[in-house]
Amino acid sequence: MLIRPIEETDLEALHTIAIETGAGFTSLPDNRDFLAEHIAETRRAFDKTEDDASLASAPDLYFFVLEDDAVDGPVADRIAGCCAIEARVGLDAPFYNYRVGRMAQSSAQLGLNRVIDTLFLSSDHTGDAEVCSLYLRPDWRTRGARNGTLLSRMRWLFMAAYRHRFPDRVLAEMRGRFDDADVNPFWTALGQHFFPIDFGDADRLTGLGQKSFIGELMPRYPICTAMLPADARETIGAVHEQTKPALAMLRAQGLRFEGYIDIFDAGPTVEAYLDDVKAVRESTEVEAIIDDSAAKPGTPLTLAATTDRCADFRAAWVGRAPDGDRLVVHPEEAARLGIEDGARLRVLSD
Repeated sequence: MLIRPIEETDLEALHTIAIETGAGFTSLPDNRDFLAEHIAETRRAFDKTEDDASLASAPDLYFFVLEDDAVDGPVADRIAGCCAIEARVGLDAPFYNYRVGRMAQSSAQLGLNRVIDTLFLSSDHTGDAEVCSLYLRPDWRTRGARNGTLLSRMRWLFMAAYRHRFPDRVLAEMRGRFDDADVNPFWTALGQHFFPIDFGDADRLTGLGQKSFIGELMPRYPICTAMLPADARETIGAVHEQTKPALAMLRAQGLRFEGYIDIFDAGPTVEAYLDDVKAVRESTEVEAIIDDSAAKPGTPLTLAATTDRCADFRAAWVGRAPDGDRLVVHPEEAARLGIEDGARLRVLSD
């Protein structure tokens, strides 16, 4: 299994993934033209050199695919999943969410004290990095227990290897909970009263970057959650069943819910300082030693990522642990990573 930057030839596979993900997966709308521009945008970001002055402030998109190189046939049949990093959100279009707060009230006459949960429209995360668009296709969820881990953790290795391309804080928006009829109670109770469109249409517009209607139509005053039905309140900060594994992996890296939710489906936003993320903090740089006599790749022990040139980034499992500042690599693993003897790798041992 190989992680690499997305290419123009991956458009068909990406469109298939966008259809598979369905409603609520905002960052991958079912729109071929948009996805094609998505790919062009990410190629421009990867092609930037390290001395490019725009790296310190650009809202660049880095989009990756997971390729199964053991599968024969066209490239679309080999794409097992995807993930992405937005270097800075909210710079080219507003990044809205709800901040869950509290409003305290008391009455001396009645001897009562009340604390009411409230929702405030917020753009507090403007300028933060976002890890997003993680999706593992169903056929590969059972082919290897480490495929989801590879998709999730490689983003931290990429950010550690190219740290100067990213700000201090990072977040991830989690898909909200839907009922058995694929309806989101939070949207039914709140969003649909302000947007005269279906959830899918609102979600699709947001994914396409057309977000101005949110600020134009959503109320600016606090919304008391006590006025919402019970099923809507229960979805605040709750995640979609298919999103639970991704949330568990993010929590294991140190990202935490700090009271921000999606304005449409109430899914939680988790966040952390980038340098505090476990995989960023514990990753190290080593020299690759290619050895024909090394044991053939077996149990994944070390996640390795290239650091030489951003546009040629690769990440994959290696079947051995580092020995000090060196990592022995089998020729098959070296070929997958596209490296020569002596190359520098960013690694994270399991």
